[in-house]
Amino acid sequence: MRCTLIVLDSLGVGAMPDAADWGDAGADTLGHILSSVKDVQLPNLTAMGLGNLHPASGLPTVAAPTAAYGRAAIASNGKDTIAGHWEIAGVPVTERFSEYPEGFPRLVMDSFSALIGRGYLGNVKASGTEILERLGAQHLATGEPIIYTSADSVFQIAAHEDVVPLDDLYDWCEDAFRIVSKWGVARVIARPFTGKPGSFTRTPNRRDFAVRPPSPTVVDLLKAAGEPTTSVGKVKSIFGDRGFTQAVKADDNEGLMRVTLDQLDKQHKGLIFTNLVDFDMKYGHRRDPVGYARALEAFDRRIPQLLDRMGRRDLLLFTADHGCDPTFPGSDHTREYVPILAWHRDAQRRDLGTRATMADIGATIAHWFELPERTAAGTSFLQVM
Repeated sequence: MRCTLIVLDSLGVGAMPDAADWGDAGADTLGHILSSVKDVQLPNLTAMGLGNLHPASGLPTVAAPTAAYGRAAIASNGKDTIAGHWEIAGVPVTERFSEYPEGFPRLVMDSFSALIGRGYLGNVKASGTEILERLGAQHLATGEPIIYTSADSVFQIAAHEDVVPLDDLYDWCEDAFRIVSKWGVARVIARPFTGKPGSFTRTPNRRDFAVRPPSPTVVDLLKAAGEPTTSVGKVKSIFGDRGFTQAVKADDNEGLMRVTLDQLDKQHKGLIFTNLVDFDMKYGHRRDPVGYARALEAFDRRIPQLLDRMGRRDLLLFTADHGCDPTFPGSDHTREYVPILAWHRDAQRRDLGTRATMADIGATIAHWFELPERTAAGTSFLQVM
């Protein structure tokens, strides 16, 4: 038995009923990309039923989709990476993580500064590219790290690789995590960069330090059952480095897909769990619908290669963890339904409808592997495929 789960990070498919409570009424990541970028070619996703599950996108519906299709609501109290991935794996977030859009408290920053032995810059809510343009030169002059946050519960530390060695940056992040986790912050992210003023570039040496799920996820259950569990991309860090037997990294969507395909050639059982981060990081947050559309086309072209590697005992799942509508005001995630496209060789190509929670995906994976223990949340849709 094998399952390949690919998260198209931030590919929301329309605002949820409570989107207004989050400031996201009217958001529609997929629909607005396709309405603002002409002639987007997604033949394989269309054939699988992407237009069927979200007719408002403008994609055609198909009479005989090649996959089961549907959408899932976010049941978690959040719209961030951790909430999305934990819920997908069967553990919805019930208590919202703490967010600090006005900057972190003085006590937090004084403690962090004392631990690293120097001052800091920023401590503001900002986009990763904008903050480097604003404070990068000052960082080069002082050696002080740039601290920033977002609408998520995250403490981000940016430092130039020629100024702060990577090991030192990672140590600072561990120090910061010990501090901010006590203040309800879910993640600390190392954001190394290179270059000169006017041309700073974030490197692929990002590292995340995150809290762990409060109860076993489907990944934990698979590992406990002796199944190999492989993280591709940032997935392992989202679960606090718990549950995975191995982790493979790559620089971008193209590299992540290449690694996923290579892993399918080597790993013939267990779980392969991939996050395609570029959709969110490079195009959603940076408000680039054209880049997002081109990235979707590139992913679509890889689907035949994925299907060629699927055997009789393979389950293939595509989904997302939240929205990040690049046409919507601001640069934050958006509270949207997420798509579900589910394939196996003997599946009935049915409409899965609107699932009450993304945890149904984790429940389906547990069902596929016939695990005797299931996650606390979620209802399998395997029996209706």
